Amino acid sequence: MRNEPATAVSFDFGQTLVELDTGLLSARLAERGISVTREQLDGAVDEGWRAYNEAIQRGVSGHPWKIMMRRLLEAGGVEAGALDAAVDWLWTEQPRKNLWRRPIAGMIDVVIELKQAGVPVAVLSNSEGRLEELIEELGWSAHFVAVADSGRLGFEKPGGEIFAWTAERLGAPLAAVIHVGDSFAADVGGALAAGMRAVWFKGDPTRAAQVPQAERVAVCDGADALRRALRAFGVRFSP
Repeated sequence: MRNEPATAVSFDFGQTLVELDTGLLSARLAERGISVTREQLDGAVDEGWRAYNEAIQRGVSGHPWKIMMRRLLEAGGVEAGALDAAVDWLWTEQPRKNLWRRPIAGMIDVVIELKQAGVPVAVLSNSEGRLEELIEELGWSAHFVAVADSGRLGFEKPGGEIFAWTAERLGAPLAAVIHVGDSFAADVGGALAAGMRAVWFKGDPTRAAQVPQAERVAVCDGADALRRALRAFGVRFSP
């Protein structure tokens, strides 16, 4: 596939621009009489996202939030008998107090630099339907030309419709958009299938090198590496 000049960028939200606020999660669980520390939850986050990616790869439709959260809480030490009720309650509370709100160091700075350079940026996320409100709460709304929230749109990654919807609002063909995200199945696989290029945030370089058309995939582990990856794809950071 011929690569168009890169003229726009989309970002996943959770675990790419922000991460799970495990301190807030610990406090919310305490409201239900469940004692689990932030440190215990920090140690379980990777296991939760492993379950999420496995669900996406199995073709689970919708946003497999509950699958991810149940595995995370289980790995964090929450007793088996309390898991289902805790997950159901957290899900109902998520629209009121989103748990994904702790900014990942330096990432919103990259978004701002892109906007200042005239590169349109969007959020493209499997979420619960109130992502625009959270972005507004964080004071970030002005940085994005569009927010593709699967819970509001009714279609989700890795399906191609959400990528096409985002590219249209970015004013760019799919081949000219670089998508940045942490999930191999939802973000990298979905973007490549849709015709975009992808930057796998905190991904595995060895696995990325093995995908078909690996030249359309880059891997980064933080904001500085993301800047380098985007520049390598032809994205400009200054007018």
